[in-house]
Order: sequence, then structure tokens, then C-alpha cells
Amino acid sequence: MQKCVFCLFVSGASQSSVYSGKELDFALFVHSVSVLGKLIVYSNGRKLFPIRIRKHKEPVTLTDLLVILINIMYHHPKPLHSDASHSDSLSPGGLVMELLWMLCEQPDCAAECLHQTAVMEKLLAPVVALQSGQQSTLKSPAATLTLIADILARIANTDRGLALFLYEENIAGPQGERACAAHIIAQFTLRLLGNGLPSLSGSAVSHSVCGAFIFVCWQMYNTCEGLQVLEPYGLHKAIASAWRKTSSLPERTSETSSHEMTDELIWEETLLDSLLSFAATPRGLLLLQQTGALTQCVSYMFSRFTKKLQVSRCEKFGYGVMVTQVASTAPGIVALRDSGFIQELLVQLWSALECGSDDLQLAVPKPTSMDPIDRSCLKPFLSLVNLLSSSQSVWELLYQQPLPNKSEYSLREMPSSIPDLIDRLIAVNSDVKIHSLFHYEQSHTFGLRLLNVLCCSLDSFLLLENQYNICSMLLQSQRDNITNPDINEGAVIVDGLSVERNHVLVRVGVVGGPSERRLPLRSLQEGEQPYPWPMVLSYPVPNFYTLDPPEIPHTSQSCEISAFLTSSKDSESEESWLKKCQKLFCKAMMSESHNLTGNVLADLLESVVVHLSNSATECFFSSDQYKAAVKDVKNVELSRVEQLGVDICLRYGSYLKLLGGEARHHLILLLKQIKSFLSKQQRNLSSGLLTQQESYPGYDWLASSVFLIMGGDLDRSLGLLLRLSSLLVSAFIWPARIHACDHLTQEVAGSGIPPVYWCTAHYVEMLLKAELPLVHSAFRMSGFTPSQICLHWLTQCFWNYLDWREICLYLCTCVLFSPDYQVYLCVAILRHLQPDILQRTQSQELQIFLKEEPIQGFKIGDHLEFMLGLERSYRSDVLTAMKAFLKP
Repeated sequence: MQKCVFCLFVSGASQSSVYSGKELDFALFVHSVSVLGKLIVYSNGRKLFPIRIRKHKEPVTLTDLLVILINIMYHHPKPLHSDASHSDSLSPGGLVMELLWMLCEQPDCAAECLHQTAVMEKLLAPVVALQSGQQSTLKSPAATLTLIADILARIANTDRGLALFLYEENIAGPQGERACAAHIIAQFTLRLLGNGLPSLSGSAVSHSVCGAFIFVCWQMYNTCEGLQVLEPYGLHKAIASAWRKTSSLPERTSETSSHEMTDELIWEETLLDSLLSFAATPRGLLLLQQTGALTQCVSYMFSRFTKKLQVSRCEKFGYGVMVTQVASTAPGIVALRDSGFIQELLVQLWSALECGSDDLQLAVPKPTSMDPIDRSCLKPFLSLVNLLSSSQSVWELLYQQPLPNKSEYSLREMPSSIPDLIDRLIAVNSDVKIHSLFHYEQSHTFGLRLLNVLCCSLDSFLLLENQYNICSMLLQSQRDNITNPDINEGAVIVDGLSVERNHVLVRVGVVGGPSERRLPLRSLQEGEQPYPWPMVLSYPVPNFYTLDPPEIPHTSQSCEISAFLTSSKDSESEESWLKKCQKLFCKAMMSESHNLTGNVLADLLESVVVHLSNSATECFFSSDQYKAAVKDVKNVELSRVEQLGVDICLRYGSYLKLLGGEARHHLILLLKQIKSFLSKQQRNLSSGLLTQQESYPGYDWLASSVFLIMGGDLDRSLGLLLRLSSLLVSAFIWPARIHACDHLTQEVAGSGIPPVYWCTAHYVEMLLKAELPLVHSAFRMSGFTPSQICLHWLTQCFWNYLDWREICLYLCTCVLFSPDYQVYLCVAILRHLQPDILQRTQSQELQIFLKEEPIQGFKIGDHLEFMLGLERSYRSDVLTAMKAFLKP
């Protein structure tokens, strides 16, 4: 097709009434492509193929048509812009590209037209040829490769296209082997990032092509399943290396033209944006942190966030999910703080909460909000909840940070940090603070709601209580709110603030799952008694909020598991013993759950741990050389945070009637022994993270759970924990055990990101997308992540979310069936909560619901069949990754 024929369509001058044959041929071509494009978009149109045409022996199939169109794109990739008569929209390559774009936007159409082996091979043929060292036959290699990358990125942006790239070995590779498209694209991208291609002359051209293929990889590695396939290629390292090389170029500004400098700046931003995209998944965030570019990527994200720029042309939900993912970790929240993101969020919050829109209030007064949190403040509130969801993030922002408690606050003084926000909105314990707020009740209610969400994380609550005496402050505010405060008598005045304070006091004062405690509502009722809940004026909390513990018998007359544990012989092979135990446990959970009594579960857990720790194949960590440290506890002291945790544990154990008179002494001694034991296995890290400078930040909820399971028996608890520390499962169910552990590489141990996040939570997100796509989409729409709530649940061993019996079954299941069941259990819980998740997403309160509400009605036995199915489908991937976590 001659380029001169374009004048027929683009010239603004008077046209001749006589057209040449070539011009008519091209008009027919344009018309044919347009008609065919509109035809094959529809299913009935595609049914017309194959079509018999003259001069062709074989009928033309739909795949043949697509191959022909791609060939046209290769021969006419773009018009020559030097000729003003040319038009992109009517160039052969432009027409074909528009048609292919249209096909990519229709999932069914793309599956029938583009997801075919012949079409994919044709699209990747130039890439494979260049990879194998062949001379390019393309007219314009750079332009053609950019168009190819654009089509590939659009295909990979859909679930079907992504699965095609990752799993179907339908492309002939450079050596003639069949390979997945993802591998070929990743290898080609690495080559572009490295030495480049001789056929691509000029750095700007090379960067344009390389950036286009990085974007194709972006569509894959920003998903959990895509990262699993591409991780071995080390794209994060190659991109980080290219970024460092580019970022050092400004030193040569005197020798570089302004146009070249602009190209280099665009290239640098492209590389930063590509690195930032690794933060879309938990494991990708770990890889990004290991490149050392996390801080720069977050600063780049913040700069685009302030300019309200789109994340990428294929991203629909902005930076919400990515910010939440980054904020889940200690290094991520530090990077967000240092970039100015948190301060900017606080400014936006304060403007909405305290300032409002002044220019409108004089003419149209703002109506009084009937909601506890005004709709204008809901988005900043949810953003704060996302930022402070992880206890490690809270520790990084608040540890050893005192509240200002100033003697005077100006009316226009805004908080610039989280401690400042707590001081102004939560710890409102003086007239000075009250008078510094324009909307005292609304703002203080906002702060109490935020405090309530923070206290859902037990470790966060322990830090707040240790540093700021939250409970004493709230109790004093309640006592100040009675009818006769001078004589400390009378009834509590029921208002919005006293109701909010009462809810927080009950939440932190009572431990238990959905059947073990009762939380007061935060709304008033009609009638003579608008608020029937007892007000908390001192601890302990009134018995009204404590439900009768479920009857858990400690002995059973007929229990197959108990009989098996007492009769099994040492001569029995390891594998057969374990399989029999698993079979009996499954049977008991699904049909005879009443037989799984307290003593049976304790005996089962102890027997399985002893059995596995005696097996050389099951001992993942060697810790015998450290066991002597358990007796050396003279110089071991528990922090005040740990002492507060002891109080919570003893309160829960007493409620469950599991502990005796010496329980406090035994628990403290156990925690000291375990702390001494684990300290000998921890690295001395030179990290700037506060959570990495001392021992584990928080309380050891796993050790306390074992102590309760063993009925407060010190020797049994210590023996089980020491043996458990040698098993792989301990790295995932016992956060304190793996904290800064010397069994991890220096890079991973110093990252401040626990394996339960970058391994367990990562695979929860991966399985959720495959098994529960509606739930996965709901999380993305809400800006919250499944990894955040799973990290929350698992860190505190499901305390306050499941009943005690289910917590015991969770530990037994993970130890008996291997740690991958931790992943399957989280997926099963989210499946159980699916109706609530979808409903709460619509009302924009998903985060609040998942953090504040216990998991109602969930029984592990009811979902065991589902978890067994997940094991059959995913164990080869999940458990393999868990076993390889020492070299992530």
C-alpha cells in the first residue's frame, strides 16, 4: 500500500472527482478492516468463520485473519511523520491497532481471537527472533516492538490473558522449546535492561521499547500468581540496577542537551514506577525492600498522589491498595512517614474535621451530621485505619513517642504526626484541649472511634496502654461525666462520648471470642432506658459483658484419638503414625467434635510435636545448642508491655477455668525462659527500624496460648515450645520465634517483614483471587487488603476473634497437617464471611467490620472438607514456598 493514497482522506484542499486505482484499493482496505472489526466483536459475527474466498484453497479462519492483520501491522507499524499528508488513524498499522485494542477490551472476543497459539506466536515472533540473535526483518523495529508490547500488556491485563501468559506453553522459544509467553517476555525484558539490542539505535528509542516491555511484565508481577512465575528472573534487581545507573546521570548535565535530559528523567520515572508496582503484593513488597529503593519509590508515589495522577493506564483503583500494602510493614510505614504522606493525610483530615468549607457556611450553614463520623471525614478515617492496621506500623510510629500535652493550643494548630493526633483527638483530658477544638464532640468521637479500631490489635493496645495509660484516662473521663462529679456520685450522663468510651473500655477489658464476651452497642434505643448497657467506671468490667464459657469437658469416655495416642507404639513408622493421626483428627472434627476435649487437644498437640521433632526430616531448624539458655533467666526482665500481656492472658485463663493459683508465677517464668531461648538465636541488626532494635515488639500470644492449652503446666508448656521451635510451622504460627532469627538471611532478617506476611498472607491473596473472586474484588474496591487482616488475626493467634476451642483447633490443625493449612484456614474464614464482606464493602465499612467484629459462627470442622480441597490443588506451590522461605 503506497503512502500517497492517504491524501484522499486527509487533505483539506478541494478533492479531484477522479481517483486512481491505488486510492480505490486503499479505500476498500479501510472499509474492509472497519467492517471486519465490527463483525468479529460479536459472537454471531465470529460464527461466520471460516470463510471461503477466491484464490484460496483453504477457507480463512478467524485465526488466519488475525495473523494477516498482525502482518500488516509489522509491515506498516506507523506512518512517516515527516509527511504531513499522513494520518495515524488511517495508516494500515493504526487501523489494525485500533481493531486489536477493541478485541482486547472484550474478554470473550479476546479469548476466541487473540488467545490462540498461532496468534500469540505471530505476536512474539519478532521477540523470539531477536532473542535467538537473528537479524531483524522489521521495517521499523522500535516502533513495531512498542506496538507488540502494547497489545501484550492489554492481553495480560485480563484474568484469562494473564493465565494464558503464565501457564500455557504454546510458544516456540529461541532454542525451539515450547515455553510460556511470560518466560519469553521476561527474558527479552532482561536483555533490554542489560545490554539492549544493536538494532535499536539511540537511548531514547531503546528506553521506549524497554519501558513498553517492562509494562507487560508489570501486568504480571503486580499479581501474586504472576510474581510467582517471574520472581526467578530477578526483574526487581535488574530494574533497580538500571534506575541507579540512570539516577546518577545528572552529574553530566553540562554535556547533555535539554531534550536528552528530559528523556532521561522520563526513563528514571518509568523505572521508579515499575519498581513501585512490586509493592502491590506482600512478597513483591519484600523484594522491593531488598532492592534498597523502597523510600525513593514511596516518595515518587507521594509526589504523584499529591498531583492526583493515575497510577497507570490499566489501574482502576488508584493508590489505595498499594498504600495499604506498604503500610502493613515497618519499613513501609517509615517510608510513608518520611515522604510526608502521613502529614498530608492529617492535614486533609483536620481540614475536613475542624475547618470545613468556610466560604459556604455563611450562606448555607452545614447541616449537623447524624452519623458518628461525618461523611466528609469517612475517607480520611478509613485511610488512617489502613495505615495503622498493623501493630508493627503502630510501634514504628508511636514507640517512645510522648504526647505533647501542651499548656496552650492555638485554634489553627494542626497535628503533624500520629502522636499529635492522639493528643488532640483521643487524649482530650483537659479544658485546654477541649477549647482548642471547634467541634469538640464530633472530633473527640472521631478520635474514640479510631482508638477503638487501634485497640482491636492487642499488641497496639498494649503499647498505647503502656505509654499513654489509655484505660485510666477513659475511666477518669467517665467519672467526670456523672451527674454529681464533685461528690463522685450519681448516674453517668449518657451521651455520644460516654457511649463511645464505654465501648472501648469493654473491648479492652474483656477477652474472648464471639461466644465468650458481649460488646455494647454504640446506639441508643427508644423507651425508658435508651442505653441498657452498664457503664464501666472502674475495672474489672461488670459480669454483664462476660458470657458463660462454653462447656469444654476435659475428659472423654470414648475418644479414638485419645486411645490411639496411648496405644501407638514407637516401632510404628513416622509416616503411617502421622497419617493415622490425621485421619482420626479429621473424623473427630467433622463428626465427633464433642470428643475433642481440652485434655485430648493438649495431648494431641504435645504428641504430634514430640513425634515430628524426633524426625530428622521434619526438624527444619537446629536449636539444640540454644536450649541451655532457658535456665539462664536471672538477668531476663519482662517489659511493661509483656507484663500487661500477662494480665490479659491470666484474665482469659481464669475465665476459661484453666489456671490454678500459681499461674502468674509459672507464666512469667515461662515467658522469661522462652525470651532467653529466642534471644540467643536473634541477629544483632544495625537497622534503623525501632521494631528491629530490641526483642520482639509485642506480646508472645502463641506461648500464652500453649500455656493455657496445657492448663498452666510450666514444664509441659516449656517442653512443647522448645520442641516446636525446631519445626517449620513455628516460623508461621509463632511470630516471636522468627523475629530477627539467625536462621534467616541477613537481608530478610533485617527487612522487618515477617514470613507470615510475605509468605502466608501472599498466598492467601493468591488463592482468594482464584477461589473467591468476588471477595478479592471487594477488598480492592475498599482499598483494604486481605493480607492486612490475616496478619492481624495470625499475629495475635485469633484471640478475640475465635472462641478458645477454635483457637486450639487452629494450632492443632497447622501442626498436624503442615503450615500451609494456615493459608487454607484464612481463605476458609474469608469464604465464611463472604456475604458480610460484600455487604460491608457497599457501605464503605469493610475495614471496620473485619477488625472490630469477631468471626461469628465459624467452626473449623465445618470447613475442613474445603481446606482439604485447597490442599489438593495448591499444596505443591504453597508448602514448597514455605519450605524455601530461608532463601526468599
